[in-house]
Amino acid sequence: MRAGLLVGLVAGVLGGLVGVGGGVIMIPLMTELLQFRQQEAHGTSLVAVVFTALLGAFVYYLHGSADIPASALLAGMALLTVHFGAKYCCFLPEAKLKRYFGLFLLCVSLLLILKPFLPQGLESSSPAWSRWIVLAVLGALTGFISGMLGVGGGIFMVPMMVLCAGIAQHTAQGISLLAMIPASTLGAWTHWKRGNTRKNILPGLIVGVLVGVFSGGSFAHLMPDMELRLVFTALLGYTAIRYLRAKPKQGAATEGGGSLNPAPPASSNVTDRSTLK
Repeated sequence: MRAGLLVGLVAGVLGGLVGVGGGVIMIPLMTELLQFRQQEAHGTSLVAVVFTALLGAFVYYLHGSADIPASALLAGMALLTVHFGAKYCCFLPEAKLKRYFGLFLLCVSLLLILKPFLPQGLESSSPAWSRWIVLAVLGALTGFISGMLGVGGGIFMVPMMVLCAGIAQHTAQGISLLAMIPASTLGAWTHWKRGNTRKNILPGLIVGVLVGVFSGGSFAHLMPDMELRLVFTALLGYTAIRYLRAKPKQGAATEGGGSLNPAPPASSNVTDRSTLK
């Protein structure tokens, strides 16, 4: 109970502050501090992400940082792909996927740092319909990532909305929290049915998340856009390093299609002994 409360509080504050579900914080804490299996951390995290997104979206909506049509498009496209991400979570090799995703996050964080030095015309010159295409593609990718990695997808959605759709940081975070509710709910249900949820930790985790996200979301609107972007970039960089440094666990080589050097069958030892007698 106490461990879940602490994990939820930390993830909720950071999630509400930068407009993400908090899965990128919860999963490392669960696997390293609570010794959860990776799939259990993913499934349990998604349950908490649903509550983070619900309360966080409400707080951002009260401050006027929400775009309901954009959130609806993102959520609708994410619903089409989140089930596939959750299904393949248990079958694809995790270490390589984490490193690719970490490299992607590192590139995005560098782009966010360089964004103030890019020509402002990049945001206003594109037609309005191109923004909706970007949001549709972004929603489909986010749904798959959410289901597969056990995160709400805000860590992916927010920088892409800022960089590719020209949406302000605060608004992008509000859209992200609102859009991740349906996909996170479906992903959490899929993991629940597959037994990837640790139910004993959920009460404390959810209480901690709700308290943390309200505090973080309220404080976010007191920060200037540039400072908030720097906080988000720092979280992106931290997450990227964690993914890039991920190492496969023992036995992980067989999860994604089998090992290249399979061990000899155990029966060979019995045969050898019988021939010596």
